Amino acid sequence: MSSGGAAVPDDDGLLASLRYLFSDIIGEQDDAPPTLPEALPFELAPVVGDAIHSLIEYQGVSYAQLYVDRLKRFVGRRGVDRAMLLDIAQLMAQRMAYEDPIRIAQMKLGELDQAAGCLAARSADDIKKFRLDELIGALPAIVADPALGLLDQFGWLRRNVSIRFSANSRFSVRRLKIEAGLKRWRLFSVRYAMERVWVERWLHMIDRSLTKQPQATMAVIETATMIRGYGDSYRQGLADWHAIIDGLAKPTFDGVLALRDLAGAIAEARAAIMPDPRQASLKRTIAEIRARAPAVASTAG
Repeated sequence: MSSGGAAVPDDDGLLASLRYLFSDIIGEQDDAPPTLPEALPFELAPVVGDAIHSLIEYQGVSYAQLYVDRLKRFVGRRGVDRAMLLDIAQLMAQRMAYEDPIRIAQMKLGELDQAAGCLAARSADDIKKFRLDELIGALPAIVADPALGLLDQFGWLRRNVSIRFSANSRFSVRRLKIEAGLKRWRLFSVRYAMERVWVERWLHMIDRSLTKQPQATMAVIETATMIRGYGDSYRQGLADWHAIIDGLAKPTFDGVLALRDLAGAIAEARAAIMPDPRQASLKRTIAEIRARAPAVASTAG
């Protein structure tokens, strides 16, 4: 990986993502599940195995293989202990199985499967609130991009839309199956592209922390917990994550900010997070942390 904290995925990660995207599109993929990474600690095998199974269900074999290939970067690496590798494995699996309408339909059908397909065993309907840009972003980019542009012109991107997910009638189950069946299109979507870039950047920040400030690595890994769910809370968590990475972690790794305790700075910034789209408290705290940092010695002359 490059040592310069670019906001885009490294070349190897991008190529891996594209390879699995196109193998899934054209159907050139092995139906056999991916094998566990060599040198994976024995006690982590059940966790990684469960993640592989879950991601196959979520998107397919090639997607689970992408997960394994991403994890291999850290298996057996110096400075990565078992607890750290466990966190990376679990958090990456959670993030790769991000919640979109397709995923929620899949989970609702899973509830029906657990009830042995019995509609009489009624489950509670789930009513989820998505933003319009989130719903459109789940569509292939060729359709989503012009639609998002039109919604932006009308100022409707952030409008919330409530969707009911139900498995309590044959009609609702049929609808869930149609929604879950759209997973093939997920790999073409605006949201998938955004999530791919995010995961690669998160892994890149972990890599840079291991090299530049190893004692902060666990704090960098744990920043993935900031991004959850869907709707406004998802967008807020994503914006807060980028604020912390761009304001504290990346400049520290780049050598332009002299934070000796990056882990403490991340914890302080996270404690300042409020449910505020303007991020006033967070931005103020990041500015204060940066102001307290000693000046970086100039290399000029």
